[in-house]
Amino acid sequence: MTANAATTTRARTGGPKDDGPKFLEHAMGWTLVVVVAMLVAQLGLM
Repeated sequence: MTANAATTTRARTGGPKDDGPKFLEHAMGWTLVVVVAMLVAQLGLM
């Protein structure tokens, strides 16, 4: 088996080139930011 054949048989594990729901990813990221900010403000850490 050549090196090229070995790389083509590997399963993709994800990464920056994966196509996916970008809007959902951004919405969940900003939701996490808002929740952490609310928690910090509620605990008086800021």
